[in-house]
Amino acid sequence: MTPVSDPSSFSSLSKCATKHLNLIYHVDFDRHVLKGKVALTVEVLEDKFSSLTLDSKDLKIFKVSANGQAAQFALGTKHKFKGSPLEITLPFELSRGQHVIVEIEYETSPSATALQWLTPKQTAGKKHPYLFSQCQATHCRTMVPCQDTPSVKHTYYAQVSVPRELVALMSALRDGQEPDPSDSSRVIYRFRQPVSMPSYLIAIVVGALESREIGPRSRVWSEKECVDEAAFEFSETETMLKTAESLAGPYVWSQYDVLVLPPSFPYGGMENPCLTFVTPTVLAGDRSLAGVIAHEISHSWTGNLVTNRTWEHFWLNEGHTVYIERMIARCMESEQLRQFKGIGGWKELQESVKQFGANNVLTNLVPNMHEVDTDEAFSLVPYEKGFALLYHLEELMGGPEVFMGFVKSYIQLFAYGSVTTEEWKNYLFTYFKDKVDILNKVDWNGWMHTPGMPPVKPQYDTTMADACTALCQRWVKAKEEDLASFTEADVKKLNSPQLIEFMALLLQEEPFLLSHVKKMQEVYQLNSVKNAEVRFRWLRICVKAHWEEAVPLALKMATEQGRMKFTRPLFKEVYNFSKYSDEAVKTFKEHRGALHPVTAMLVAKDLKIDG
Repeated sequence: MTPVSDPSSFSSLSKCATKHLNLIYHVDFDRHVLKGKVALTVEVLEDKFSSLTLDSKDLKIFKVSANGQAAQFALGTKHKFKGSPLEITLPFELSRGQHVIVEIEYETSPSATALQWLTPKQTAGKKHPYLFSQCQATHCRTMVPCQDTPSVKHTYYAQVSVPRELVALMSALRDGQEPDPSDSSRVIYRFRQPVSMPSYLIAIVVGALESREIGPRSRVWSEKECVDEAAFEFSETETMLKTAESLAGPYVWSQYDVLVLPPSFPYGGMENPCLTFVTPTVLAGDRSLAGVIAHEISHSWTGNLVTNRTWEHFWLNEGHTVYIERMIARCMESEQLRQFKGIGGWKELQESVKQFGANNVLTNLVPNMHEVDTDEAFSLVPYEKGFALLYHLEELMGGPEVFMGFVKSYIQLFAYGSVTTEEWKNYLFTYFKDKVDILNKVDWNGWMHTPGMPPVKPQYDTTMADACTALCQRWVKAKEEDLASFTEADVKKLNSPQLIEFMALLLQEEPFLLSHVKKMQEVYQLNSVKNAEVRFRWLRICVKAHWEEAVPLALKMATEQGRMKFTRPLFKEVYNFSKYSDEAVKTFKEHRGALHPVTAMLVAKDLKIDG
C-alpha cells in the first residue's frame, strides 16, 4: 500500500489506524446537539507511540481518556473548512502492533454541517421534529472526533437515546431497543456494523418513521404519510440486488433498506451501508427512481467495499458505480438503454465542464485537493468522465462481458480496503496482460490529469436518442409559421428517459424565442409534468427564454425541495435573468433557514452573497 497522506484530513494516518468505534449518543432536539461519547479502538503502527491527532470540527470536547487513564488534549487552530485538529497526548508509550482505546466525551454544535435539524413544519407529518446526517465527504468530524479519511476503515457499534415517540436508524444493522434507564420519556436504539467501512458512511436519522417490507432483506422507511407510496415505488429492489450480485459478487452488508428523506435532503441518494438515503423527488412515478436505486445499490461494491483512498480518487467510487448501475440497466432492460444513458451522461459532463470552465483543474479526473473544499469540488465529472473512461476501455478490451469481468476481479482484490488510481491502473495492466500494447496507447495523461472534456468521445448507439434529437432540431429550426405543426403526439411517443433527454437537448441550445416556449407549453402541457427531472429542465428552458410567468414556478421548485442538482441551477437561472436577480436573492434569503447547510453555502456562492 502506498504511504497515506490525505489533504482533506488532519489525522495521523501513518502512526495509527482506527479499527472500531463505539458511539453513545443522546439526541437533544431542544438544543440541536448530539451529546456524545465515543470510544475508538486504535491500532498503533509505529514504535514509541505516545500521541495522536484526530479530525474534529465545531465540537466541544469535555474529556479524553486512554485505556481508562486521563489523557491531555488540545484543539489546534481552526482551518476554514477542515476544522480543528484534536491533538491527544497519551499518559504512556506504546509499540507497533498494540491497541489503545481512546475515549472522548463531547458535544456537537447546533451548526454542525453533517446534521440537519428539521422543525415539525418541515416534515410530512407536521407533528414531530426530524434529524438526518450527511457525512460525505468530510463532515463526519462535525459529529464524531475521528480519523475522517476514506483511507481508514473500521466497524462500529452505537446506542442512541431519542424521545420515545421517535425512531432512530443508522447505517448499520438494527440491534434492538430498550427504555432509556435515565429518562422514561426516552428510548435507546442499538446498532452494529460488523463490516469495516470509512467514517463518511456513518449516518443517523431520527424521526416519526415507519417501515414496510419490500423484499427478503429490505424494508423501506419514511414518515407514514408516504411509506405506502414508497413501498410501491421500491418494489423492484430485490431484483436489482440479485442483478448486482450476478455482476459484482455477493452482497456483504446483510440488510439493504431504503430511507426516503424529507425534501431538503441535498443529494439524489447516499449509499449509507444497510440503509440507502434517497430524496423524495424520485417518488414522482418515473424511471429516474430506478437509476438512483441502481446507483446506490452498486455503491455496496464500489465505494463501500472498495473505497477511494482519498477524495482525489473519488472517480474510483463514482465512475465504477455509474458503470455497474448502467450494467444493471442493461441486464434488467436492454443494451440500448445503457447506450442511451451513456449519451445522456456525456451531455451532463459537457454541462458540468462548461460550468467549471474547461481549463479548471477541478474538471481533471484526478484533481489535486490540497486546500480545496470537497463540497466546492463536487460535480458530475468523477461520475461521467469516470464512466466514459471505463466505457472507452470496455470498447478497447473486448466488450461489456470482458470488461465487467475485470471490474468484478478488481472488487474481489481490493474488497474491504481502499485504493488509489495508480493501484487501479496497475491491476488493469496485470489483468489484461495480453493487451498491454493497446493499453499503452491510451492517452492516460489526457484522461486523468488534463482539464475539460476527455480526449476520446465513446461511440454510443443512438437508437433511443435519435427521436429526441429529431424533435429538438424541429424546434430549433421552426419559424413562426411552422409552430402549428407541433402536436401532443410528438412527446407521447417518448418514454420518460427520452423526455428528459429531449429537455436536456433543448437546454443545450441557444435560448428559445418566447413564442416557441409558449407553444411548447400549449401543445405538451409541460407545466403539469410531475417528474422532477423533466420539470427542472423545462423550467430552466422557460426562464432562459425570459418567460416571466415561469420565474415563480422555478423559485417554487428551488425551495420546496432542496436537492442540489435542482436547487442550484434553478436559482442560478433566475439570478441570470437580470430583471429577477434581486428576486432570486430575496427568495433565497427567505428560505435559507430551511435549506441544508451545504446547499445554503453553495447557493449563496452562486448568487454572490456572503462575499
